[in-house]
Amino acid sequence: IYMASANAGYSVENILVEGRHFTDGETLKAIMGIEKHDPLFAYDLADIQTKIEKLSWVKTARVERRLPDTIYVHLEERVPMALWQRNKRLSLIDTEGKVVTDHKLERFKDLVIVVGEKAPEEATKFLQILDAEPEVLNRVEAITYVSNRRWNLKLKNGVTVKLPEDEMSLALRRLSVTQDKENIMDKDIEVID
Repeated sequence: IYMASANAGYSVENILVEGRHFTDGETLKAIMGIEKHDPLFAYDLADIQTKIEKLSWVKTARVERRLPDTIYVHLEERVPMALWQRNKRLSLIDTEGKVVTDHKLERFKDLVIVVGEKAPEEATKFLQILDAEPEVLNRVEAITYVSNRRWNLKLKNGVTVKLPEDEMSLALRRLSVTQDKENIMDKDIEVID
């Protein structure tokens, strides 16, 4: 029956993938297992979609037939947020705190390093707060989640900023204002508390 439909013009001539930035194309092609000129109706698209969604970069996938000759795949990939350091190894985490990969991290070297066992789950909220203070954010190399309740910033020049558990936004605002007035983050000091 599949060959009859292919002979009637319903064969795969195009495989269209949208939304792929980080997902490996060869891996995606292997998982799909679809070749040009194959019968369009020979594949279980729900099964292919399930397999694609198991790839670490893929948050969601949609796979559909577009008559007469196209298999369409739409990917929503995970958004890289930070590098998580644990046990002296780095892993890329997304905006939900999920580990995406620990391979080929060179292209993400400019992301903030997050340290602490529970840091990935809390980092998104904190980085949104930190994002409001670009003067501080641009100097941050790493953030450490201390005692599962507060953050320390390690600046690129080696200075450590210890933030309070409460009112982090206010503390970051004060730090930014003090930097404008006194260049506190540029001084030859080890810790700002």
